[in-house]
Amino acid sequence: MKEVTAAIIKKGDKILIAKRAQGEKLAGKWEFPGGKIENGETPVECIKREIREELDVEIEVLKFYHESSYSYEHGEIKLLAYLCRLVSGDFLLKVHSCIEWINVKNFNINSYDFAPADISILNKLMSEADG
Repeated sequence: MKEVTAAIIKKGDKILIAKRAQGEKLAGKWEFPGGKIENGETPVECIKREIREELDVEIEVLKFYHESSYSYEHGEIKLLAYLCRLVSGDFLLKVHSCIEWINVKNFNINSYDFAPADISILNKLMSEADG
């Protein structure tokens, strides 16, 4: 099972979601950006590196948030999600076709085609926003 990180990047009451570009694994699916943990790398090091590589911005990792597992055609992953905040940089999309800042309080999950492993993270965020 591959360990993969996901960044829940917050800006005020909004969070960042990103749509995978054509030609990428899970093309067209929405996700919390991140990627595979490399050998010898901690999850926090991974998420900072991946966000720098994919979006060209710097983030601060605040805390671990949620874990989910999913079996895709290409293998099983354990997705480790971290709450983060944007520190600096201007977004440059390298593996995504677009990004959006969403408010989870009034978010309609049915309007977006999310990667399956990311859905439980989104559901937790939405249930906490309602509470």
